[in-house]
Amino acid sequence: SARRGEPADLVARAKKEQLGLPPLRIPSDNPLTREKVALGRKLFYDRRLSLNETLSCAMCHVPEQGFSNNELATAVGIEGRTVRRNSPTILNVGYAARLFHDGREDRLEHQVWGPLLARNEMGNPSVGAVIERIRRIEDYEVLFEAAFPDRGLAIETIGMALASYERTLVSGDSAFDRWYYGKDETALRDEAVQGFRLFGGKAGCTGCHLVGPNSALFADGRLHNTGIGYKASMLDDDTARPVRLAPGEYVSVDAGLIAEVSESAPDDLGLYEITQDPDDRWKYKTPSLRNVALTAPYMHDGSLATLREVVEFYDRGGVPNELLEQRIRPLDLSEAELGQLVAYLESLTGSDVDLLVADGFAVRVGDPDEHVRRD
Repeated sequence: SARRGEPADLVARAKKEQLGLPPLRIPSDNPLTREKVALGRKLFYDRRLSLNETLSCAMCHVPEQGFSNNELATAVGIEGRTVRRNSPTILNVGYAARLFHDGREDRLEHQVWGPLLARNEMGNPSVGAVIERIRRIEDYEVLFEAAFPDRGLAIETIGMALASYERTLVSGDSAFDRWYYGKDETALRDEAVQGFRLFGGKAGCTGCHLVGPNSALFADGRLHNTGIGYKASMLDDDTARPVRLAPGEYVSVDAGLIAEVSESAPDDLGLYEITQDPDDRWKYKTPSLRNVALTAPYMHDGSLATLREVVEFYDRGGVPNELLEQRIRPLDLSEAELGQLVAYLESLTGSDVDLLVADGFAVRVGDPDEHVRRD
């Protein structure tokens, strides 16, 4: 059936306090306006921004999949080109102090150029090529002038518009928020309550996924080595892997067979690639856990398919290596405790994510018959 959309007042939502979330940080040099958000929203869903007019930002950050991608462990760019890492959710990305799994950017205004220019993502050859591509799409000239009077279309304003839209994708007021911050004792199931006690106690999750007295972003803004990257780089993986045949249908295939017919996976050393500090090998950014039940698969490489697998991974103590985060250790959780932690994580879904999804569905994307002018 056709997707049905309903536009939302995104600016009003972003400025309204949401239970469990701190006030949204809006940079002084890029205040939110309806014109900027409308422009950034259009750019986000427009396939014509990619080199071959087939891929938009929303095709890796899919609204109905938690603004991430549930179908792929790692993203796929134009012409099916492989991307090394999982598509992270952009829900609440306006709160993030560091961006990308390796923390290489600290401003949304700058971050957007990474995927626009990456050969294996949207494939544009240069900043100038992106600007000229947008200039040749007739309706953008008026929108840029409305959003940025006397500035119009430029490298800065493209980033500012996309960042403005992404900052409006705020999602709080989860069942946990209503129970913990709203003091509604009926908002959380007993199993999830027990899971929260484990989360801050025996399991030690709050060491990295912070919960404050008035709000919680469930992230510390830092990067850590859990052993996932180390395992992929340094250890032979002889386990069988699930291979998707159709939606909801998987078969188990021997890892050796997959390796025989696949290209070698590119190395991924995480933060080390940014700092060149050997101590930063295999460190990746702590993700927020808000809406985590919507954003499978998990970890920077999408290697863990379910929340249960994630909890079991940490229960085992990650993957031992010389640079393993010191907080990670075997937890000796019982079967019941594993289930309680999963129940707690499932309680972190915001109350109106469906509203943001419906707003995304209302956007008119760059249709195939609305090609970029070649003149």
